Amino acid sequence: MRRKRRPYGERHRRLEKFLAALYVGGWPAKLWRLFPGATEVRLERHEIAVGRDPGRPALTLAFGSDFHLGPTTPRQTLDNAFRLLREADPDVLLLGGDYVFLGATPDRVRELNERVATVPAGLKIAVLGNHDFWARPARLEVALSAAGTVILVNEALRLPPPHDDVGIVGLDDPFTALGVGDRESRQRAVEEALDKIADARVRIAVCHSPDGLDWVRGRGVHLLMAGHTHGGHIALPGYRPLFVPSPMGKRYPHGRHQVDDTTLFVSRGVGGSLVPMRTWAPPDVAVFVVT
Repeated sequence: MRRKRRPYGERHRRLEKFLAALYVGGWPAKLWRLFPGATEVRLERHEIAVGRDPGRPALTLAFGSDFHLGPTTPRQTLDNAFRLLREADPDVLLLGGDYVFLGATPDRVRELNERVATVPAGLKIAVLGNHDFWARPARLEVALSAAGTVILVNEALRLPPPHDDVGIVGLDDPFTALGVGDRESRQRAVEEALDKIADARVRIAVCHSPDGLDWVRGRGVHLLMAGHTHGGHIALPGYRPLFVPSPMGKRYPHGRHQVDDTTLFVSRGVGGSLVPMRTWAPPDVAVFVVT
């Protein structure tokens, strides 16, 4: 008789319980930070021209994802990532989810709030990732909101002037789905959110995973920002990942790609999850200038 498979989320929670005991004291991050270059974070700069009114100022977006506050992410890595986000002085800060690893403990929640609050953005927008859903998403939502962040789960908003020609939609995580369960309902929820910004000259989407591309393809979304893949986390020379936990991420593991009429950017993220070390998949944050 075949054993009944447990849901992926349940199996992962069991693994996280084991890792929480194994990684007590945060020794993986403390060890990894001793390696040369281990805590460096790269800044990816991009420009995207979508035909905005030339009389409007350029819109600067800063994007960070997969911070994974926890025992596998060195504090110095987080320091470097948030320094780059602050120095970008963005009009909008976009956050791509997976804020913690191995639970939303009070210390991690407090640190997340304090770090996000230091970024001087006119508007901060966040989505949630699979690790956030496996933790305590309500705690993370409170911490992000207290730092001035708007959390979008299949919701959209228009930016205030002078960037009111831009609409941003935040998508649910494709794998854990806080908002709705079945794929058909998720697609309908995304379409309803996009309808709210249908008259925006520029439409930008944020999703934890690049698999959100399936939801927005052909819907007039100019830019989709995603994370989740870590660029493979452990990759071969030439940034060739050994494994990516995402069907779309296998095709687009990191970087900028043009897919039909949508520019897709996939961040390698900042922190560590199952293991702290990275090979040929360095952490990054991104800045996009939209004209």
